[in-house]
Amino acid sequence: MEGDEQIVNKVASSSLVTFDLEKYFEPGERILLDIKEQLYEGLVLREKDFRDFIKNHNWSRYENKSVAITCSTDAIVPTWAYMLLAIALKPYARRVFFGSLLELEIDIYRETLSKIEWSSFKDAKVVIKGCSKVEVPVAIYVHVVNKLLPYANSLMFGEPCSTVPLFKRPKF
Repeated sequence: MEGDEQIVNKVASSSLVTFDLEKYFEPGERILLDIKEQLYEGLVLREKDFRDFIKNHNWSRYENKSVAITCSTDAIVPTWAYMLLAIALKPYARRVFFGSLLELEIDIYRETLSKIEWSSFKDAKVVIKGCSKVEVPVAIYVHVVNKLLPYANSLMFGEPCSTVPLFKRPKF
């Protein structure tokens, strides 16, 4: 190098704010509880049999886990059946949710993200980090964009060193 030239890390010295969704991932096991096995001939929920299942099932296996309850068949399941499941799970499970595992993951993220003071991103240049060690549902990226749009001056996707521009607030 000639003279006093130094290598400057422009990314580190920029005013970019990185929003890393991985930081908002809630650890813990997620379980799908599909009641299709409790249906008579895969089609009909019999109240007495279902109540026996509720009474005799080992609910402790769901201890401190996030549980999504569903029925994967086209059977008509009365609403009260899911309510009984929720009541049985509540003393054990960390969270009880109706829907798929993906919908559960979205719900967990939304709950965690609801604690953010989004106005703290006022006038910021935000990079929504793209690479993550955990799989972040696309719905959460859309949710974050909707929350940041009223505040951020610009939004980008990717890594601070290589971003895709998404939005830039017009100057008046």
